[in-house]
Amino acid sequence: MVQKIYEIMKDIYDPEIPLDIVNLGLIKSININNDEVNITMTLTSPNCPLADLITENIRNKLLKELENIKKVNINLDFTKVWTTQEISPEGKEKLKKLGWNV
Repeated sequence: MVQKIYEIMKDIYDPEIPLDIVNLGLIKSININNDEVNITMTLTSPNCPLADLITENIRNKLLKELENIKKVNINLDFTKVWTTQEISPEGKEKLKKLGWNV
């Protein structure tokens, strides 16, 4: 089920970078406890003005697509600052094709 959650979240994009939140490396962990999903993630910036939009998109998409899940908790963790080193190899290739220097 964790892998399915990662796949679903690949449809959710950072509004400022043309890449999904999974390939950006924003998801730190996913835990499932009965009918509840707990996600720990970061954002590209601790001061991201779209943090609420991103977390609501995650919550809504998972609740819609996972019939056994009743609650999605999202914990934003900024103990380690996000850098472009967190981007997956697949993500870097996608960004390079769009002209990004990563």
